[in-house]
Amino acid sequence: MSGDFPLPPILQTPCSSEPVLITQGAEGRLYKTTYLTPNLPCALKYRPPKPWRHPTLDARLTKHRILSEARILSRCRREGIRVPGVYASDEVGGWLMLEWVPGAPVRVRINEALGDRQSGIEEDEGLKDLMRRIGKAIGDMHAVGVVHGDLTTSNMMLSPKPLNEVDGEPEGQKGCLEGEIVIIDLGLASGSLLIEDRAVDLYVLERAFGSTHPRAECIFDQVLEAYNGTFKQAPAVLKKLEDVRMRGRKRSMIG
Repeated sequence: MSGDFPLPPILQTPCSSEPVLITQGAEGRLYKTTYLTPNLPCALKYRPPKPWRHPTLDARLTKHRILSEARILSRCRREGIRVPGVYASDEVGGWLMLEWVPGAPVRVRINEALGDRQSGIEEDEGLKDLMRRIGKAIGDMHAVGVVHGDLTTSNMMLSPKPLNEVDGEPEGQKGCLEGEIVIIDLGLASGSLLIEDRAVDLYVLERAFGSTHPRAECIFDQVLEAYNGTFKQAPAVLKKLEDVRMRGRKRSMIG
């Protein structure tokens, strides 16, 4: 089922499989469908027209955002950063056709691993290893001059490795934390080499992580430790992160 929303024109033509509405946000909708053949699943991000905006301004903003995200994704892929591949795009129609990333959001996998535990989390090597993989993935992205703009554990996927990469064991038998970190939802991403922008990216993740996984805050330092070794400017970013935290605390006190 595609839901109660009008489908974008690209999905109104005969296609390989019926589109399924996955999420509905303020700016757009995400559908699962297939690309070219029934055996190639894909994600279609659609930014519908906003009736409260002037049509000319809305068309200009939509075009800019679609082109920007497609360029950022293509740049990341060229540099070897694991993000969804771009299959097709239409900035006038307001959509991006992307690689479908199998697996589950990192948020879900962390919560599954935590369960009902209130202790022993600091010693959980599986969770700590996942944190280090997150830190490396972010560091690799920052190293090529891309900042995400909305880093959360919902905007990262933990994608299972092929069967032969996990010692021949089916997914699940080696634990829910196995897999590759894939950074997704780069609609707010931009190109930047500024230390400040990178530090703010980390601060956004740190705040989101503490809110979403408060029991696991004790291992968030593993993200920063792994990040620290990924590229030459990482230590300077972490130093700037201390300043960003201070400003954040002041804003919270002032209200």
